[in-house]
Amino acid sequence: MAVLKRINLTVKDGEFMVLVGPSGCGKSTLLRLISGLESITGGNIWVGDRKVNHLPPKQRDTAMVFQSYALYPHLTVYNNLAFGLRRMGADLGQTMPELATGEKPLPVSDSAANQELERLLLESRWWEKPLVSLTRRLPPGLRYMSEAERLIDERVRAVAKMLQIDPWLNRYPRQLSGGQKQRVALGRAMARNPQVFLMDEPLSNLDAKLRLETRAQIVNLQRQLGITTIYVTHDQVEAMTMGHRIAVMNQGQIQQVAPPLDLYNRPATLFVAEFIGSPAMNFIPVQVQAPYLVTHAEFRLALLSDWDDRLHPYDGQTVLLGIRPEHLSLALPAPKNICGRVTHLEALGSETYLTVTTDSLCLQAKIPPDPVVRIGDQVWLAIAPEKVHLFDPVSERSLMEP
Repeated sequence: MAVLKRINLTVKDGEFMVLVGPSGCGKSTLLRLISGLESITGGNIWVGDRKVNHLPPKQRDTAMVFQSYALYPHLTVYNNLAFGLRRMGADLGQTMPELATGEKPLPVSDSAANQELERLLLESRWWEKPLVSLTRRLPPGLRYMSEAERLIDERVRAVAKMLQIDPWLNRYPRQLSGGQKQRVALGRAMARNPQVFLMDEPLSNLDAKLRLETRAQIVNLQRQLGITTIYVTHDQVEAMTMGHRIAVMNQGQIQQVAPPLDLYNRPATLFVAEFIGSPAMNFIPVQVQAPYLVTHAEFRLALLSDWDDRLHPYDGQTVLLGIRPEHLSLALPAPKNICGRVTHLEALGSETYLTVTTDSLCLQAKIPPDPVVRIGDQVWLAIAPEKVHLFDPVSERSLMEP
């Protein structure tokens, strides 16, 4: 049985693309297919101008950062960072950037520095590799360093400085905190200078404060390096704050691909509308009365004239009205407003969350902290007409979608 269905996704060069969705929706599977850790059974995967369907992971020019860090416990931070570069052998010259801290790497074909590095690696003397390995544990002044090893050292130290992990280069993973381990894992991927970074929920093991700090650091590094990045998360806050665009996934399918604010303001499906935004969007079944009136047993609301053409085919039918909690406000009694009783209240200081229950509805509202509202109070809620979303109850697609 196929885990992914009808996937069609193009990530632009230098873009930060986030795959977001609930657990089990297929987002990590898609990432593993791109990396080559899972075998593809249909379709094509392209990295740049190369079809990589049947290439092993090491030949795909991608680097993956895992949720579990995947650091080698017996290696120091320095050797964890250098490990991938040493494994590349003769391919190193094709993937190493120009050795200038903080500079965006030049294309290989235009970089004289990269061509020189490739030449050095190809011409390495046969006895240098074992000599480097044998002396690696000696004090720095006694180690033998080939030309290739000197370039690896320069790149490792440049990455360590960029990530501010240079003080830990001689430590082992067991001596690091969770946040430090995650930075080392990120540095190992960066040191290879891949065409694509693949990140599988890299922040999920961190506490809230550290997650916020590391999130900002990853975004800043990606902007600085300009390397195409595909980032998987189930956390919509991460998705909304990190990505240039977001692909929302559910049950093995991509529901919508759009910039963060477009997902929030113009969700294409019922699932996207419910998944993006916290607290989740409220949904109310309403009857359509063309040209742009919707009614419910507890209110009648005139929509903006923009809905005229969209509502005409649904005249007399039931659709789902979606309204976000932040687009409900306390109001005076009126036929267009909803009367209910406060059954739950969360005062957070900067805002207050209300649960308002009526005979047939249970609504979430986010209001300013100033109004004095208590549990048990009767309140009237106004719906902002310009913020209304309407969905077909069968297809679950937005009526604004073509």
